[in-house]
Amino acid sequence: MALPKRYRLTRSREFSKVYQKGRQASGCCLVVKALRVSEQSADGCSRFGITISQKVSKRAVVRNRLKRQVRAALQELLPNFRAGLWIVVVLRTSSVQCDYWQFLQELEKLFLELEVFDGH
Repeated sequence: MALPKRYRLTRSREFSKVYQKGRQASGCCLVVKALRVSEQSADGCSRFGITISQKVSKRAVVRNRLKRQVRAALQELLPNFRAGLWIVVVLRTSSVQCDYWQFLQELEKLFLELEVFDGH
């Protein structure tokens, strides 16, 4: 269950821009960075990227499972986002013990903190 291509950050310069200029909120197992971009370059929708280091786990199977869980949580929260945002979710080493529901709760809390939801 992947995010549709129009909702993904794909280029490394997009990730770099979010890292350099974006606002940050962090929790126990996730760090979220968000950057508002102009409406023209955003195609009217928010775009997401997920990063996870090999420091989290040396095993690709574990890293891919964690990314799938975060992607599924993002897809559930997708209708709530404002347009024109680039968001990068960084997984910390403590995320190995987390499950889908913990990711969903923490993402929701961090997104509210960054005020990226419509109406908040």
